[in-house]
Amino acid sequence: MENRQIIVRELPKGELTTGHFEARTAPMPTPGQGEVLLRTILMSIDAANRSWLQGATYRDAVHAGDAMPTYAVCEVVESNSPRLAKGDLVAAESTWSAYTTCPAHKALKLPAVRPLEHLLSVYGIAGKTAFHGLMSVGQPVAGETVLVSAAAGSVGSIVGQIAKAIGCRVVGVAGGAEKCKWVTETLGFDACIDYREPGMGKALRAACPEGVDVYFDNVGGAVLEAALFAMNLRGRVVCCGAISQYDTTSTTGPRNLPGMVVVKRLRMEGFIVMDFADRDATALRALQTWVAAGQIKVFEDVVEGLENAPQALIGLLAGENKGKRMVRVGPDP
Repeated sequence: MENRQIIVRELPKGELTTGHFEARTAPMPTPGQGEVLLRTILMSIDAANRSWLQGATYRDAVHAGDAMPTYAVCEVVESNSPRLAKGDLVAAESTWSAYTTCPAHKALKLPAVRPLEHLLSVYGIAGKTAFHGLMSVGQPVAGETVLVSAAAGSVGSIVGQIAKAIGCRVVGVAGGAEKCKWVTETLGFDACIDYREPGMGKALRAACPEGVDVYFDNVGGAVLEAALFAMNLRGRVVCCGAISQYDTTSTTGPRNLPGMVVVKRLRMEGFIVMDFADRDATALRALQTWVAAGQIKVFEDVVEGLENAPQALIGLLAGENKGKRMVRVGPDP
């Protein structure tokens, strides 16, 4: 039996294309002692996937010839460890492959939640990133103004809804009039700014007349620069990602650093979701409560087929998705 995979054929030096990837078949992996064989069900598609192709980050660099790394929801089909049994559902660091092996202690056994897509979106990496970044790093208080970039995306859409649930005024930044309308009318943000329109700074001031207390940054670049001008004294900037900088060789940074941070006494902090793993139970309890109360609406953008993973990532970088994008590789058990 062979294993279907998508490998990195060539590392991109500019904009990502499907030509940077290649489908191949490989021998079926065999789990060693203490390992499990996993069947991939759903793969997470994130802007961070693109950043991994630029070199070592918080994980090892990806090389040409490697199967593209990802985070996935999988079924255990063979276990050589007492930690996990055949049929268990787990979340694990994986690759764009139909099957992978993993040390059992590195696979997180998942609760019996349906639909399984929720285990990657609101109760998975997207929801936990939104909760930990906003609540632990941003530390908003009811009545404050929270600004969120990539507001229609997997993390930003949840950040804004959490902020509304705790009593904040919430302003989004998204690309295009249609997306901005969706962010306000469907997600319930108080306002949304189209970053593609000229005069973003003026639009920010109009949407945030009392300034910004917490800015949740998913994009970096020009939007971050404009947001820093709008920050209030002792505001907090949550640095979650920089999607505007990942798919280009002409990277730009805010020109008002460190000046704005000093003058306004801002706190600017980066994080990754694993930093707060010890608080995941708290995050899950809060997210489940808000979903049950209708205060968080869940949106998932599911692309069918392993072979479509490259285009799914390219489309995400172009802003195609609303909510959490993922690729379905195999059926639910």
